[in-house]
Amino acid sequence: MSFSVINGSSYVLVHTPDMIIHNGTTQTMERHVNPDSEYLKKIPNHLRSYEDVVSYPANQTYIGNMTPEKLGEYDLPWFDKKVEGAERFGKFGEIMPQDEFIGLMKIVDVFDLVLLDNSFTDMVREKLTNHPLMTDELVNGLKAGEEIATIEKEINENHAEALYNDGKIVGCVKRAHDIDVNLNAHVIFENLVVKASGVLSMLNLLAKNDINPESIDYVIECSEEACGDMNQRGGGNFAKAIAETTGCINATGSDTRGFCAAPTHSLIEAAALVQAGVYENVVIVAGGATAKLGMNGKDHIKKEMPILEDVLGGFAVLISKNDGVNPVIRTDLVGRHTVGTGSSPQAVITALITAPLDKGDLKITDIDKYSVEMQNPDITKPAGAGDVPTSNYKMIGALGVKRQELERKELMNFVTGHGMPGWAPTQGHIPSGVPYIGFAREEMLAGNINKAMIVGKGSLFLGRMTNLFDGVSVVIEKNNGVVDEVAGVSEEKIRGMVAEAMRDFASHLLK
Repeated sequence: MSFSVINGSSYVLVHTPDMIIHNGTTQTMERHVNPDSEYLKKIPNHLRSYEDVVSYPANQTYIGNMTPEKLGEYDLPWFDKKVEGAERFGKFGEIMPQDEFIGLMKIVDVFDLVLLDNSFTDMVREKLTNHPLMTDELVNGLKAGEEIATIEKEINENHAEALYNDGKIVGCVKRAHDIDVNLNAHVIFENLVVKASGVLSMLNLLAKNDINPESIDYVIECSEEACGDMNQRGGGNFAKAIAETTGCINATGSDTRGFCAAPTHSLIEAAALVQAGVYENVVIVAGGATAKLGMNGKDHIKKEMPILEDVLGGFAVLISKNDGVNPVIRTDLVGRHTVGTGSSPQAVITALITAPLDKGDLKITDIDKYSVEMQNPDITKPAGAGDVPTSNYKMIGALGVKRQELERKELMNFVTGHGMPGWAPTQGHIPSGVPYIGFAREEMLAGNINKAMIVGKGSLFLGRMTNLFDGVSVVIEKNNGVVDEVAGVSEEKIRGMVAEAMRDFASHLLK
């Protein structure tokens, strides 16, 4: 078989301090239950500036300006440290400020549900005009603004969701239906955020990898939100909406949902579609989730820290036909948490790690890098969740010891050598395996590593339909240069072989 390849990737962050206060679930619930909460009063004093967010080591790693290995040289905590000379734009993507992102929300709004203040619109139009990825066509989507009185009326009388910047109302998102709760202003707000951050991810993927958008055949969107109406609550389709905005005129697409595991599910699906010859170029893309902003904010403030969950995350990956160069996706080495797997840590690690390795006659130590739940420990440790990636690596290493593929004394060396510090924001689906894909591709193209495993896990019980856990994994491997396993035979040679066989057959009939 000829495996499909990873042909490019992008990673973006959006700094959204006002959305923490007004749109993060932890904060909106607190305001509902306890509007005079001391926590809510303290939030403004615990918000980072855009400059602090850009210079934050984990964020510079996410957009590709710093390697995971370099990040590991910084002692925790990281929030009090800055990367000297940190830049907004990175090798893989960018960190967009809130005001520009609000403008992008208006640009991607095709139903005129976003209203922006006149002066804010003029200001942000100028900024977006200077953005290297914003075409004239996109910026022209930032239509004339409205009077602030009109916006306030929508908020006060028609249940619109306010848009804040620097603590001031600069616009609103209107509801799309008077009765349908799936089209109320809150849901439309969340969905426009997903679309806008997905568009930003796609634009960076296309630009930074020199990809013609018209070459994209299919798009799979794999974030954690769902769009639809009262008759089909999660009907979709973010994927096609993102493709439309970014000029992928030859693409169709669909949404895949699986909580945190969805990106890895989508990676496998995309690889299979390309490998089967259904499509030549498939993009998996995901936007960010406002609900997860400030999720652990109470714990951060208790420890006199800034609220670190202040960014939306997004990513995009292009999967294409085997070109003999880019890393291949080994669809024959897929791990899966089945219905009957069970939920014990050993059962999960066995299903996701050792089962696919056994298929390929591989040892745990044969995988150079494992990308598991790459959550930033700077965020999770103060909240009592510990260092999630390190915990995963210890479990994988312990299983290696049990399988006699690793000496017990080598366990911590395994964690360091085959693992990485987490650098992804706690956006649910964003940390789950995929943050390393960009680095893995670079390392394999440079000949530094041969194999990596992408592991996605999900909590299906959150939907209250099943108590099951979820997870899938897949091995990515350095390309051996052989495009097709039919001995690398060219189409021209195959035609010659067929013609020769037909001549021999005809000669046989004449005898």
